[in-house]
Amino acid sequence: MPRETTVPLGEDFLLIRGEYSFLLVGRACSRFTLFIETCSGEHCQTVEPDDLVAVSSPEGGSLDAARMLLELVRRHHVPLVVLPKGHPGSTRLQMVVAVSDAILLACEIQRGTHPEQHLLCSSAELAGMRLRGAGGAVEIAAVPPHTAVEVVPFAPSR
Repeated sequence: MPRETTVPLGEDFLLIRGEYSFLLVGRACSRFTLFIETCSGEHCQTVEPDDLVAVSSPEGGSLDAARMLLELVRRHHVPLVVLPKGHPGSTRLQMVVAVSDAILLACEIQRGTHPEQHLLCSSAELAGMRLRGAGGAVEIAAVPPHTAVEVVPFAPSR
């Protein structure tokens, strides 16, 4: 796997899998307002069609659950909730979401506590990877060794 690559995406998902964790990425596909709820108030962010919706699962888990979470944000525009640092619920979050035109994966972030959408908590094995949405594709930089990257077809609910 090259350290940098561009993957055309359309409405499909990009699955980046390490040995113990994964990241599921989709294009937003439409323009909408994302509401980000924090203890101090509500922030609004405009999402563009080429922006990315990324679901990080630092310990692995259900790919179906990650798909549902991604779709809740990109198709149903469900708001994101940001917990305060030190909140006990952070340790129970199996998956976290970021929505931005560019996303940096980092393992030193406490899950669910970062309101800035350009950073996303990941496992150490995926940390440092950078994603950017551009022209119907995802540009990926700093792909770690022993990481599988594949396109997973979008299957709309019936």
